[in-house]
Amino acid sequence: MLKDLFVTKPIQELAEAGSSHELARTLGPGALTAIGVGGIIGTGIFVLTGIAAAKFAGPAIVLSFILAGVGCVFAGLCYAEFAAMMPVSGSAYAYSYATLGEFIAWFIGWNLVLEYLFAASTVAVGWSRYLGKFLESIGLPFLPDALSRAPLEFVDNHFVATGAMINLPAVIIVAVVTAILYVGIHGSSIVNNIIVAIKVVVVLLVIGFGALYVTPDYWHPFIPPNTGETGHFGWSGVLRASGVIFFAYIGFDAVSTAAQEAKHPQRDVPIGILGSLIICTVLYIAMSAVLTGLLPYPKLDDAAPVATALLAHPELTWLTRPVILGALAGLTSVILVMMLAQSRIFYAMSRDGLLPKAFGKTHPTFKTPHIATVVTGVFAAPIGGLFPIGLLGELVSIGTLLAFIVVCIGVVVLRYTKPDAPRPFKAPAPWITSFAGVLFCGAMAVSLPKDTWIRLVLWTALGVVIYALYGYRYSTLRRRTQG
Repeated sequence: MLKDLFVTKPIQELAEAGSSHELARTLGPGALTAIGVGGIIGTGIFVLTGIAAAKFAGPAIVLSFILAGVGCVFAGLCYAEFAAMMPVSGSAYAYSYATLGEFIAWFIGWNLVLEYLFAASTVAVGWSRYLGKFLESIGLPFLPDALSRAPLEFVDNHFVATGAMINLPAVIIVAVVTAILYVGIHGSSIVNNIIVAIKVVVVLLVIGFGALYVTPDYWHPFIPPNTGETGHFGWSGVLRASGVIFFAYIGFDAVSTAAQEAKHPQRDVPIGILGSLIICTVLYIAMSAVLTGLLPYPKLDDAAPVATALLAHPELTWLTRPVILGALAGLTSVILVMMLAQSRIFYAMSRDGLLPKAFGKTHPTFKTPHIATVVTGVFAAPIGGLFPIGLLGELVSIGTLLAFIVVCIGVVVLRYTKPDAPRPFKAPAPWITSFAGVLFCGAMAVSLPKDTWIRLVLWTALGVVIYALYGYRYSTLRRRTQG
């Protein structure tokens, strides 16, 4: 039985699966890079930057973004090697199946649900808040609290009723994105490209015009002295902030889930992964430098720090409304990318027999995994409508970090077990790259609260039960190897 649990899928089989045409191949390097940028730029740059600066790092939030970005680049190089070798839907799940065995693949696939499904729900909650701010800015009423707020809050490790019924705007945006994804990846890609263009322009406007009103004195001291408590300013605060703003980098790995829909995956997917990471890291560093230069960092502790910094300068208030629109656009594209990625994970796991066959069906006209897409929307909508953003965000981070760690380990394992396998893209100095990826991601995972790890254990236990009752029995690979 133990041998069955760790049976690996042949790399050649995954490579051949990636050449099938069940999913429409319409994505080039530009579209894949846009998917990465669309998944990355959102909650992090519009929300977390100010909070992390005010509470943990001060102006040195710039260094925190560099540290988190470097860690993601190491993981990104490992993702790029796998994506070029095995251009299939499934991302870290598929790569784990080829290197570490079926049970580890299930574990990672199940935790990718934490990343993608809960990230979509988390960002939908943020989208609802920004919609309220936009309507307020143009003098229009927003929905009452009963229909625009989660009915549950998580306080002191237990749920508390807020008196609200549901966060209706969060549910609606998930439903709209589900419909877009149902119609097809090509149309979804066009929508995503338009949204990405809008929010990148907004970010560049803030950086360009905001730089004209920066007060250099606000950057001193660049690394505020530690308060005496670990993680609150000083170098420990820089490290703590890098863990907090790690959420800002979630999304680049979604590029690999669309590999089976890329025109030339061996070339284009690595470009999309690394290109989106580099673009977003540069924008994050510039934006965080401008924000801490526009306003003393303690005053950035706000759910909308960019708008707060702009409103502090009368000459920049005209940018406030475009920033809110850019935030809405940015969050929309994040929801789209997260839900696209989640439906492709379901698709890949179904094709391996670990989930019901319905998840692996493609629409005869749109060539999309339509049932997996609808199921993703059906679960993401009520999660976003019922639960608070803080609880959801913590679950997203732990699932993502574990996936990154396993992918980094998998590259070294496969270099040892399959040294002659074709590698259209090779991660440089794999031992160093993989070790650094594990080190960076492991450090950030350890920094997460104890309660998050407890929820991870409970989530994993649920996944093991599902695997034992269904996945183990119906695994296509295990049945084949047993004759």
